[in-house]
Amino acid sequence: MSTAHLPPAEYYASLPEQIAGAGAIFHDAVGRILLVQLSYGDGTWEIPGGGLDSGEDPRQAVRREVKEELGIDLTPGRLLAVDWVPEQADGRPPLANYLFDGGLITEREARKRIQLDHDELTAWQLASSDQWGTLLAPHMVRRLHACSGALAQGTAVYLHHGFDPTCHQT
Repeated sequence: MSTAHLPPAEYYASLPEQIAGAGAIFHDAVGRILLVQLSYGDGTWEIPGGGLDSGEDPRQAVRREVKEELGIDLTPGRLLAVDWVPEQADGRPPLANYLFDGGLITEREARKRIQLDHDELTAWQLASSDQWGTLLAPHMVRRLHACSGALAQGTAVYLHHGFDPTCHQT
């Protein structure tokens, strides 16, 4: 059946479900990135951020998430990356993840400013690229390398599960 002649509500209901998230890349002068440890699941490390609520755009979501998780009132910087994560085996629908520059932060500033929401997070750290592989899932390591490059080059990148699809097969 063609969807071309359906009323708008029926057409929209026929579209696939997708979700979106947004994260902040806080970094220091030597390229370390702020990671947070989740208090749920397997204790995985992530970047600050989370899913968009109904009616939010990605910039609003990252601002809200950073405020909730870290107690920091962030005005997000420029977009560094969009990472398309395909549907997962556990049933999670495809995800578009928007990553924004959270700005420079020193260890001292972080200690002073961060107020963890202990319902969501147990710890934070500024981690260097040589630490990412032991703290993060492989797609997150790829994502952070791409964001670091975008920061250094003043660009933004499109990723597919952390890979640049123009350079790698996915």
